[in-house]
Amino acid sequence: MSELIHGPLFAITLTLLAYQGAMFLYTRSARAAMLHPTISGATLIALALMLLQQDYHAYYQNINWLTFLLGPATVALAVPLYRQLHLLRNMAGPLLITVTVGAIFASASALIIAWLFGANHDTLLSLTTKSITTPIAITVTQDLGGITTIAVASVILTGVVGITTISWLFNKLDIQDDRLWGFCLGLAAHAIGTSRAFERSAVAGAFSSLALCLTGAFTAIFVPFAARWFL
Repeated sequence: MSELIHGPLFAITLTLLAYQGAMFLYTRSARAAMLHPTISGATLIALALMLLQQDYHAYYQNINWLTFLLGPATVALAVPLYRQLHLLRNMAGPLLITVTVGAIFASASALIIAWLFGANHDTLLSLTTKSITTPIAITVTQDLGGITTIAVASVILTGVVGITTISWLFNKLDIQDDRLWGFCLGLAAHAIGTSRAFERSAVAGAFSSLALCLTGAFTAIFVPFAARWFL
């Protein structure tokens, strides 16, 4: 039994069951943001690991091929982008400006706040990638010499904050344009935000996919260059 619990088959089964359970809770709650599968699924897995007294790092090693699949999943976002190409082409200029300003602000704001609270050099390097999708964040953080666990945690936390606050914020600002919803979610909340955008509409999902890809590419180029000068 001990070998079974600590093996890859159990880890994969636990992950899939947690996801199904999280999706059930999410749909039954009328898709409440706080019960998004990213949040509730992670909570269920954490509780299971605690109850079974399992080491997280061992669990992660058993399912890390799922993390590898995040890369192909990100590339597959090209499909909705292509379907909405006629809308994206008409707004190319403003979107590129928004990505540039937004990506710089996302990294700089995290660094300034962390620095004010006394974060060390490695932590600062790890927080620069908080607004890009996990596969890119891991690669960039490793190249910078940061701590990947901090980077991944900050990416997930950023995504969770994004999907739990956007409805309230955009309703307050009276913004109902699916293009703006999607692009802001992809820029600020990466893949988690993109999944939320697709729930709203195909247009929101396409704009979120574009923002996710552009922000990831820009950050992967800009952050290593800026880190050599400022960190």
